[in-house]
Parts: sequence; structure tokens; C-alpha cells
Amino acid sequence: MDLKELMEEVEKLKKERNAVILAHNYQLPEVQDVADFVGDSLELARKATKVDADVIVFAGVDFMAETAKILNPDKTVLIPTRKATCAMANMLKVRHILEAKKKYPNAPVVLYVNSTAETKAYADVTVTSANAVEIVRKLDSDVVIFGPDKNLAHYVAKVTGKKVIPVPPNGHCYVHQKFTVEDVERAKKLHPNAKLMVHPECIPDVQERADIIVSTGGMIKRACEHDEWVVFTEREMVYRLKKLYPEKKFYPARADAVCIGMKAITLRHVYESLRDMKFEVIVPEDIAEKARRAIERMLEMS
Repeated sequence: MDLKELMEEVEKLKKERNAVILAHNYQLPEVQDVADFVGDSLELARKATKVDADVIVFAGVDFMAETAKILNPDKTVLIPTRKATCAMANMLKVRHILEAKKKYPNAPVVLYVNSTAETKAYADVTVTSANAVEIVRKLDSDVVIFGPDKNLAHYVAKVTGKKVIPVPPNGHCYVHQKFTVEDVERAKKLHPNAKLMVHPECIPDVQERADIIVSTGGMIKRACEHDEWVVFTEREMVYRLKKLYPEKKFYPARADAVCIGMKAITLRHVYESLRDMKFEVIVPEDIAEKARRAIERMLEMS
């Protein structure tokens, strides 16, 4: 089947299964196009609590599908391929949190949603790149344990003025870690009229040279402020922005800024997932119950 036929089959199966497709901004264009809702981690977490369907097909990496399952224990949540995983989420282990808690026993544990369900069970609250600053500011502590992204931790510490302890010390997203000061200088030469929108998972040196530092959801909200942008995040974000703002110009800061985990999902995987009801996401109830408290606290606080 070609892409058009696959899309038609997906639409039929959605009706038959009473299913919805949630897709992240980094998904392939054709996967974004067949989704019922496309967004960033926070938007998808919120949407997952309001879905009126029996089945959620999550076109995103595994921690996102786990979050949807935690928030919807009575629904069937599918991830189209088991290969859709997040390298950064997998860097954080429970032992890192426990070791940090020994050193800072009174510090709340703030975990980026880009973490496994197992580690979320040890969190006091979860955050996304869209609401991390807001939530850390609201916490009644000048010290927080924060994982797994050290660059987002740096950004939160800088904006809030609080002591932010990164766990693990070198947790990072390999896609955002690619962006360098040289990329910034090249972008300014190639596109002198453009402004730079930079994801807070980028290294501090790149953050400091940004016009705005925002989550992917923030990029969508702020894109209206200027006619031309260079986008420092996963390259498929440019597709999403161009679709929403066809009159504006968007350039990827690097053509090789590709998340392998996100791109593991193809339209055929989505079709086969709905056809065969695979691969179901299961989170053990004891872990889900603890993690749910941290996620729901985030939704309440943001």
C-alpha cells in the first residue's frame, strides 16, 4: 500500500476500534497528518486525560505511551513499535535518585516526563520543558533534585535561582546535544533576518545565544512573533511549524537533528498497530499508582 492507501486504512480502523492517535511534534509528517492530535509532552499528557475513546495509539516514544497508560488505566494504550524509545529517559536509574536523596533528604524530586514509569514512581512531581520553571518556582524548597536532563536543569536553575541537582550528572538528549555555538553562528550568517528559537535541552552556550528558549509547544505559540525562524530542536518540528504558519519561514538548525526513537514509528507501524492491536503498553499497578500522583500533581500545578 502507498501512503494514501495506508492513511485511508488507518481512518477506517480508527472508527472500527473507537481509537484515537496522539502524535508528538517530532513524528514523521505522514504520521502527524493521520493523528487526531499533535503536540508536545505536556499537551499530549493533558489530552490523554480527556480522550473519549477505547484505544489510544501513541505515536511517540515509550515514556509518553507509559504516561498515557498511567493516566488512563482502563483504556488500551498501544505503541506502534517497541523500538520507539528515549535514550535520555533510559539514562536515569532509580539508584541515581536514591543516591541524591541521601545527600539532599529534604529536596523534592522533580522528574522530567522524559523518564521511565519506574523512576517517576520516586518523583514528587513531574515536569515538561514547557512548565519546568513554573513548577520548580512553586515548590517550597530552594534545592531540588532534577532528572534526567542536565541542560534543562541548568535552564531551570538559571531562571528560578534555585539549586538544581541534576541526576544523573550527565543526562542529556543526544539530538539537542548536537547543537553547537558554530551552528548558531552559521544560522545567523545563512539567515540574517531570522530569530533563533532554542529548546532548553540544548547546551547552555547555545541557550545563551537564543532569541527565545522554549518547549516545542512554546515554539508553536511564539512563532507568530516573527516572520523568520531558525529552529534548534528535532528537525520534524519545522514541518509542524510550516503547516501551522505557511506564510512564515522556518529553517532547521541542523538537517541531522533526528530522534531515532521518534522516527522508529512509520505510518505502516501505525496501521499494523491498529489492525493487530499491538503493542499494548502495560505499567505495573504499584508503579503506576505512585507515578500517577507525580503526573497529576504536575497537571494541577501547571
